[in-house]
Amino acid sequence: KPQILVLTADLTASCEVDFFRQTYPDRFISMGMAEQNMMSWAGGLAREGLEPWIHSFAVFTCRRPFDQVAMSIGYPNLKVRIVGFLPGITTPGGVTHQAIDDVGLMRLIPNMTVLVTGDATEVETVLDIAHNTPGPVYISMLRGEMPRLFDTPMNNQVRVLSTGQDVAIISMGISTAEANLARYWLQKSANCSIQHIHVNCIKPLDEDSIIKAISHVKYGVAVVENHSVIGGLSSAIAELISRYNLGKRLVSRCIMDVYAHGASRAYLMKEMGIDAISIVHAVGEVLGKQLIVKEQDLAAMPIQDVQGSTNVEAL
Repeated sequence: KPQILVLTADLTASCEVDFFRQTYPDRFISMGMAEQNMMSWAGGLAREGLEPWIHSFAVFTCRRPFDQVAMSIGYPNLKVRIVGFLPGITTPGGVTHQAIDDVGLMRLIPNMTVLVTGDATEVETVLDIAHNTPGPVYISMLRGEMPRLFDTPMNNQVRVLSTGQDVAIISMGISTAEANLARYWLQKSANCSIQHIHVNCIKPLDEDSIIKAISHVKYGVAVVENHSVIGGLSSAIAELISRYNLGKRLVSRCIMDVYAHGASRAYLMKEMGIDAISIVHAVGEVLGKQLIVKEQDLAAMPIQDVQGSTNVEAL
């Protein structure tokens, strides 16, 4: 694909595009610490028929150059792919590096497709989806070693992980692995029938599948995500419930309009209320009853978060 270029902003090694630079040096551009300029460049390159792929940390692809993304890429509907590494609290780097708002910001831009990877399979297959999508695409990209939850390639439709009649759990990104643990416990120990769907395309939403899942359950919906409660998946589901008058209760387990801070991912997921225990509690809130679960109970469940010795959170 000779039309593809890779652009980075002084984070080549951290964004793991060294091999592309070594293999195709004539199609690799390091723009330095100038993300706004990089976005405008990418728009110009796309106008000439090329396909720029921008790699940087998510905070530096969304917050800092937002106007350039909106005006130089989104407004002219150009084929630029923006890869945002280290979404949400997957980095201990503190608020300057934790993109808890990237999905919300990219959802705001007309013409922008927003994809969120949830496991190793989706990381491997998201590139084909993005390449074949018209117009601009934003990818919330996981980094390092991660669970392999799925055995089929990513597409623009939700994944139905379980069917049930009581509560719908809707998850995305790293939260799906935690939601799996919660779901197994709820089904086994709380006799709760769970409809669990994983969303990897936040814009445009697979509305028909999500509406079907929400309408199918009796009590309501628990949404869990590694993102602010404002603007992300929880907002998208709330908009859907309101727009189609679905009349179901919604409980969110997200980053609740606060900043995170420097700490390990596991610590922050627990503190921010997006770990498996918090998801169990969210389902209890939907059901209107208290569910008591301990960490050792979840440790006995069949799926565990797969991590190796690699320091995946290092900057």
